[in-house]
Amino acid sequence: MTKYAAPFLTLMIVTRLCLGGAAAHAEIEHARDLMEASRFQEAMTELWPAARSGNADAEELIGVMYAMGLGVEQDYTRAFEWYLRSAMKGHPGAQSGVGWYYEVGLGMPEPDLVRAYMWYVLSAIGGDPDAAISQEEVIKKMTPEQIEKAHELIDDYRVWMYPFR
Repeated sequence: MTKYAAPFLTLMIVTRLCLGGAAAHAEIEHARDLMEASRFQEAMTELWPAARSGNADAEELIGVMYAMGLGVEQDYTRAFEWYLRSAMKGHPGAQSGVGWYYEVGLGMPEPDLVRAYMWYVLSAIGGDPDAAISQEEVIKKMTPEQIEKAHELIDDYRVWMYPFR
């Protein structure tokens, strides 16, 4: 291997990753357009490859589709799972969605206000403008012990999800 081979290979890999990201972004925007046109089956077909590859935007949109029964049978458990995949990657909208599912206990055995509050806070850190309102509402239902436990979890997750914030 010549001294130029390694930098060239690195440049090729970075270029493919960047172009692949642009292609995924275009597919997701096309899927959003399809959803707005009520063409949900086509939107799901467009989103599926990106979501299966771990794209947080695609995962969140599939969560929306299951939550609302758009082109698929409404399934709160599957919606929650897709939201959670996206939320773990730092998607603020999905984080807020996960918080709501925990708050109302939808798609799970019972509500969990500690985790609801935690996800709302993480969503607010990530920039979701509605998360702070949800955070203020859920904290009214919590005991001081639950709030303390939530802040322990927030501290654990924050450094992992938002290391520079």
